[in-house]
Amino acid sequence: MRRADRLFRIVQMLRSGRLKTARALAERLQVSERTIYRDVRDLQLAGQPIEGEAGVGYTLRREFDLPPLMFTPQELTALVLGARLVKAWGGAESVVAASSALARIEAVLPAELAAKLDAIALYAPDFVMTAAQRKLLDQLHAACLDRIVTEFRYTKLGEDESQAKNRRVRPLALTFWSGVWTLAAWCELRDDFRIFRIDRIAEFRLTGENFTQKRGQRLEDLSKLMRAKAKAGDTTQSLRLQGLG
Repeated sequence: MRRADRLFRIVQMLRSGRLKTARALAERLQVSERTIYRDVRDLQLAGQPIEGEAGVGYTLRREFDLPPLMFTPQELTALVLGARLVKAWGGAESVVAASSALARIEAVLPAELAAKLDAIALYAPDFVMTAAQRKLLDQLHAACLDRIVTEFRYTKLGEDESQAKNRRVRPLALTFWSGVWTLAAWCELRDDFRIFRIDRIAEFRLTGENFTQKRGQRLEDLSKLMRAKAKAGDTTQSLRLQGLG
């Protein structure tokens, strides 16, 4: 994490108005307590209204914070549910971002709305995704954004790991389907589109090789193809696209 990003996140974490110890900040940001002490000192010297001291904790004076945000109960419910879903099913980086976003929202809400956050009875289990799956999701997302060719071994549904095949793909996008993340990609082995379940991907590797999207191999081309096949009722093609057939 860049130092500028870390400093920004420290300020956001202190906006709750509650004391945060250097240890708690260090654990959240995965740095040493000494680093937190140095960062807080630098923020104070830069004019940030941080109060507190080592061994006690730090907070940001509320009068210098953002003005209160107003949401309807329905809007607040949607925001909290969305963040909880991301924390349950997102990649490791998204989990941190969702937690930070919730803390920022809570910090600037009027007291009567802030009290309603814990009363929102819509939850998502956060113990289903493993740490390895969250890391893989982050890597695949980065590969989609940066257009990096990736390689992995893939086991189709109904087969065991001994039947896994090496795949070299051009990742296009990630989609969440009822508890399962899938990767849409152009598969160089099949010379066609394929959709892979990420929980059946092993030995993942970023090649470092960038690809250029070509007509007929883009995400919009895949979307058009799937809509056309679905309209025609072609389930065989749909299964092949999903890496199931």
